Amino acid sequence: MKAVVVGSGGREHALAHVLGRDADVVVTPGNPGIPNSTPIGPEELDADLFVVGPEGPLVDGLADRLRAHGKLVFGPGADGARLEGSKAWMKEVLADAGVPTARHRSFTELAPALAYLDTMGDMFVVKTDGLAAGKGVVVTTDRTEAEDAVGRYLSGEAFGDAGRCCVIEEGLTGPELSVLAVCDGARALALSPAQDFKRIGEHDTGPNTGGMGAYSPVPSVGSDMVGEVMSSGVEPTLAALRSRGIDYRGVLYAGLMLTPDGPKMLEYNVRFGDPEAQVVLPQLTSDLGSLLAGAASGRLVGETTFSGHWTTVVCASEGYPSAPRTGDVIAGIDAARAHDGVTVFCAGVGQNEAGELTTAGGRVLAVTARGDSLARSRARAYGAVAEISWPGRYVRTDIAELAAEQEGRS
Repeated sequence: MKAVVVGSGGREHALAHVLGRDADVVVTPGNPGIPNSTPIGPEELDADLFVVGPEGPLVDGLADRLRAHGKLVFGPGADGARLEGSKAWMKEVLADAGVPTARHRSFTELAPALAYLDTMGDMFVVKTDGLAAGKGVVVTTDRTEAEDAVGRYLSGEAFGDAGRCCVIEEGLTGPELSVLAVCDGARALALSPAQDFKRIGEHDTGPNTGGMGAYSPVPSVGSDMVGEVMSSGVEPTLAALRSRGIDYRGVLYAGLMLTPDGPKMLEYNVRFGDPEAQVVLPQLTSDLGSLLAGAASGRLVGETTFSGHWTTVVCASEGYPSAPRTGDVIAGIDAARAHDGVTVFCAGVGQNEAGELTTAGGRVLAVTARGDSLARSRARAYGAVAEISWPGRYVRTDIAELAAEQEGRS
């Protein structure tokens, strides 16, 4: 099989890495740290399977254009990609499908939005409606901060037109969970559950980011909980999309909170999570290419098998997420990869005139490690992270810490 992966980040590197076990893979546009990257656009390439990684091209209709030329594509069309392209529309679909979610309303005007904040409890959640690269969510107990977020979103100051509609919802409590489900339009198959770490600071403090690390599987989440997420969330959502004439062939990333009242859907993404992809996809011991091709053709068959415990730690640039510093030479990637069970995925990576890899974005690398326990995979990941350096490199030191401690007590 020949496969084309569309995108340039750590998620796409992980997709290419795992697909490459059984397929010839090209990544477009990729980056200097991803093997077999090409500047040739996807619509000019030919392959047995196209896998569209980022949400932007999906919302823009790339999967539709490729399918119109007879290509086999894993990734929803623009109609299904609205689940991520518009949080307000996503909430409408959840309501139609009867999927449990937070109490919420959508707003385009400031006064009613501020009035709705009065109906919230002690926690405020404000989300930009459109795409914001994982940064368009403010979760706060500070009313002034919530009001400021609403004002910056609706004025266009924060995210331009993507923010001129915002969603305000009640704050929920409980651990978060990510379930990636491969869908063929009618059927969905869950991959191994994961937990990611969205805040920039230790112990989940500071602003949201695209994700500072993840681990999988989740020791406290068994097959019964994953089954409940599928039966109460993903499957009704697929049915609601079909009722709207949408044939959804791609991955549904279900972001949930495990509340005292049961799992509630926080959001859907229409692509593999980043950094969740870096810990979920390498777990597969079955053929990823066959799985995605089956879903893309509307014939999802068979089961998936997984192995090991996986942790990924994101190495970010100084100033991320608001103003990341770029252009610094990255040292130690080869030394990190020499550690047993470690893979380093390249995300915001460029190259200077001397051919050295440099920082070119906020999240630069995802250091992923496998172990026979979560504690072991975590130790390996941080051992490899210690090999990597550049001026201002930043990592959270608590990724998977509590889960590893709980694992040790069980």
